[in-house]
Amino acid sequence: MSTFDVRPSRRTLLTAAAALAAAPLAARGLSGTAEAAAPKLGVWQPRHWRYKVGAFELTTIADTEIFIDGPYPLIGGNASEEEVASLMRDNLLPTDAYQAGFSPTIVNTGREVVLFDTGNGENGFVARPNGGWLAAGLAPAGFKPEEIDVVVITHGHSDHIGGLIEGGKPLFPNARYVIGAVEHDFWAPEGKHSGDLEGLAAVYRANTAPIAERFTFVKPGDEVVSGIHAVEAYGHTPGHLNFMIESDGKQLYIWADCAHHQVASLARPDWHCVFDIDREQAAATRKRVFDMLATERVPVVGYHMPFPSVGYVERLDGSGYRWLAHTYQLNR
Repeated sequence: MSTFDVRPSRRTLLTAAAALAAAPLAARGLSGTAEAAAPKLGVWQPRHWRYKVGAFELTTIADTEIFIDGPYPLIGGNASEEEVASLMRDNLLPTDAYQAGFSPTIVNTGREVVLFDTGNGENGFVARPNGGWLAAGLAPAGFKPEEIDVVVITHGHSDHIGGLIEGGKPLFPNARYVIGAVEHDFWAPEGKHSGDLEGLAAVYRANTAPIAERFTFVKPGDEVVSGIHAVEAYGHTPGHLNFMIESDGKQLYIWADCAHHQVASLARPDWHCVFDIDREQAAATRKRVFDMLATERVPVVGYHMPFPSVGYVERLDGSGYRWLAHTYQLNR
């Protein structure tokens, strides 16, 4: 019986390779057009994120993915544009735009489902379709509006209360609503404000009037539900509140709008933010909150930190701090 050598020769391989290389060129020559290997899918990021604190289950939901011009002069108005730009370059960030988080957070205690802030909704800071995603984002995250037992409003700005009303009706029909008494008394009265403040107050009144009889007014130290307490954090607004979450010996802090940029606000807490009503008090509050979190090593949800807006605060040499994004610490 004869045997055959089935191994290809070097010449055969070279000839085949040349033919394969020429084939796409020939095909393009026949069609007259060049086609991409696959369509581009576009930038994508998750829109909800779930994790644990003790026996509590927490979910953050993205309300927008918008880019904002800045951070200067929105942040660092009492510094120079070059100082802010230099800090951005040092941290490998663009100097002309940033992507802030807008992250309502749901805490399922096992007894109550508590929502912190409601996003932009129909009439908030970021107009639809670019923002106001919470209502549509509830179902993919596993929730129905009627399942929300408590809605906590950290403060009265439109990107936090815009989602209270949807289509002229309360989005959360079975909820009771919680806000600081000082904060409500600042925004609710007719004729108190003018200019930009009146514009914000008008949105606050429009969105809270239909649920006014369901409000519970709290002060620092008060308990919202078992395991959730209000903490004074005045300055961004007159009655701005933070909240400490505690379960099975674990803690998480919700700081709402204590910071608006993950580098600028933390590295330089003394830099003013244009959104703060009392800028000096807000700076003092930032320093106090950041120092506590860095010392106690408590995880935090920062509403405007990059989504999913969960992380930790590290103290730097000098007077600054650094945001450390959550990776897997709260996943079990």
